Amino acid sequence: MTARVWQGGCHCGFIRFEVAADIDHVRVCDCSICHQRGALNFRVPDRALTLHHPDLDDLRLYQWGSGTAKDYFCPRCGILPFRRPSEPTRQERAEGMQPFDGWAVNTRCLAGFDPSLVPVVRIAGSRVALD
Repeated sequence: MTARVWQGGCHCGFIRFEVAADIDHVRVCDCSICHQRGALNFRVPDRALTLHHPDLDDLRLYQWGSGTAKDYFCPRCGILPFRRPSEPTRQERAEGMQPFDGWAVNTRCLAGFDPSLVPVVRIAGSRVALD
């Protein structure tokens, strides 16, 4: 089965990308940054996201906590359309969580996607103890 290709971007249009995904849920995390940001994320493998403009080096990068997640922001409008999720903590690895090599796409940045049509998965990021 071929995944649907979604066109995405930031508010001002500086960032343009596409993602191939069958989005069957969105993730809402309650950690301090995700709570304030309000993103509805969906994880995709690395190869599923194609950045059309600009290069990652032209975006703003924010890292906090464990320093392993990479949050990419538009330098013009400040929107975060996608991010690299953090590496599992020692506690998460002990519980069997495997590293994820891919992207968390903010589905609010996808043209024509209606997040109210899919289930919400709640992530308790506020309870993760940093190494």
